[in-house]
Amino acid sequence: MNLWIWILIACGISYLTKLAGYLVPARLMENPHMTRVAGTLTIGLLASLTAVNTFSSGQSLVIDARLAAVVAAGVALWLRAPFLVVVLVGAGAAALARLLGAP
Repeated sequence: MNLWIWILIACGISYLTKLAGYLVPARLMENPHMTRVAGTLTIGLLASLTAVNTFSSGQSLVIDARLAAVVAAGVALWLRAPFLVVVLVGAGAAALARLLGAP
């Protein structure tokens, strides 16, 4: 099959998934259990995206300056630093790790 056919199929599935979300009755979404599950799911998805972007490069797993940046930003978050400070700490840690020889 042509690649564009697969792209169009993926777009159609994405659209139908979004449409299915609008068809869910409002009373189901107002349930406290559903709100808790949705919040937990969001945290899990964000954590998995962060892990994939930190430890992967193409098709391989790597440990490089990105790990130092995530650890430093995590420590800054744990210390309740403002968001801009967290970003600057992470960027500084990555720069320092690259300067010291991390790939």
